[in-house]
Amino acid sequence: MLGVPGFCRGQKDSLTVDWDKTQGISKSVATLQVVVNPPLRRGSSIHDAAFTALEALGCDYVRYVPWLPYPRLAVAELQPPAGQKTSWDFSLIDSMTLDFLHATKGHPVILNFSTIPTWMYKTAKPIVLPESPDSVIWDYTQGTEPRDSTLGEIGDYYARLYSWYTKGGFTDELGKRHESGYHFDIPYWEVLNEVDFEHSNTPETYTKIYDAVVTAIRKVAPRTKFVGLALADPNHPEWFEYFLDPKHHKAGVPLDMISYHFYALGAVQQGLDVMQYTFFDRADGFLNVVRYIESIRKRLSPMTKTTVDEIGSILNSDFSTPSAPIPDGYWNLSGAVYAYVYLALTRMGIDVIGESQLVGYPTQFPSVSMINWKTGKPNARYWVLKLIKDNFGPGDVLVNTGISGDGLVAQAVNTSRGKRVLLINRTNQPILLALPLSFNGAKLTVVDPSTGDNEAASFSIGAQGIVLKPLAVGVIAL
Repeated sequence: MLGVPGFCRGQKDSLTVDWDKTQGISKSVATLQVVVNPPLRRGSSIHDAAFTALEALGCDYVRYVPWLPYPRLAVAELQPPAGQKTSWDFSLIDSMTLDFLHATKGHPVILNFSTIPTWMYKTAKPIVLPESPDSVIWDYTQGTEPRDSTLGEIGDYYARLYSWYTKGGFTDELGKRHESGYHFDIPYWEVLNEVDFEHSNTPETYTKIYDAVVTAIRKVAPRTKFVGLALADPNHPEWFEYFLDPKHHKAGVPLDMISYHFYALGAVQQGLDVMQYTFFDRADGFLNVVRYIESIRKRLSPMTKTTVDEIGSILNSDFSTPSAPIPDGYWNLSGAVYAYVYLALTRMGIDVIGESQLVGYPTQFPSVSMINWKTGKPNARYWVLKLIKDNFGPGDVLVNTGISGDGLVAQAVNTSRGKRVLLINRTNQPILLALPLSFNGAKLTVVDPSTGDNEAASFSIGAQGIVLKPLAVGVIAL
């Protein structure tokens, strides 16, 4: 980490910066998503620590997603109206949602109640739910054809959900008023999640649902903005070609923002020496996809913003043996991948760049977690996000940066806080880095294998330069 006397002789990595030559102006916000699951429920051993960590980040545009594996925690009307009774019930949903809204108070958020009640689709038989709200059910989203062909039923469901948290309550299908007393500010609503994987949606069917939901919510909140698509697999340009073309939408329906996802896939059996290449190769492939999507967006709907709101990595063991041990170095590799993608997306002008996700745990993608689900302590993935968020943001000026060697990625930035340099070691080996003389006495703050589940460490830089440990993410502050 610190300077190593004499190492610059024969050094292959060195940094050069021209602070007066601008590459671009950042408009990117670093943030994360919070996915509803049992460890975030009140009474969980890590509940308090997780929400304290979320509040400490202080991020804008945090994405909140109650979703399909836990219908009792995500769907507010589990049964259709029958006789003179409806099944509206927020008793399990409210506690986590309120904790989220309080932890993000003062920051704009994006809410996505991603799961449509399955009874709103035509199915062969009703879905049988587990009694425990903590039990996982992966086949809840059945059916391919909404029972209401006008989609008014789905739109009204989401308008009532939105009103519950922003308008003090709503009137149900039978004319009964349900009072919540909540008047939260929810500026963005994302319409469904990974729609390319659910209900056999096509670009055409999803666009109709999007329009129905947006139209219904705008009747009660005309200033709300919306996020569309949330694609799991953005390698299908036909989705963007169709959805981003205004002629495919009802008159007056806005295209405020689109979203899509990226996960690097790998296996523990590869070991970090192999996995490093797997993950960064996949990241480079995704970045090529982003460039193509951007060309479509700029051509069809240039005012539409973009949030890549799920960025992370997933180990194959999450699917087969979710309780399998995860090596400590994996968290540093995954954090470095997020930093690498964040930097590339910032250079491309992406608006919101979200790491996934606050808490994962065995049975629900443990390798995606930013929190140690046993102790509640943030891991390296969390600390990398905090390091980036605390040092970089919209309005920063990216300047010409040179780096020798191919293992290190660097970007110098003029920020409102002062001059900063983001450093990412893409390798599972230490890198010795020679620095300009003007960096002598600057501060290096770094997340690497030595910091573990603790916050980033800081050091003063000497004249000899620095050593970046394997898979380190660091920021130099001048």
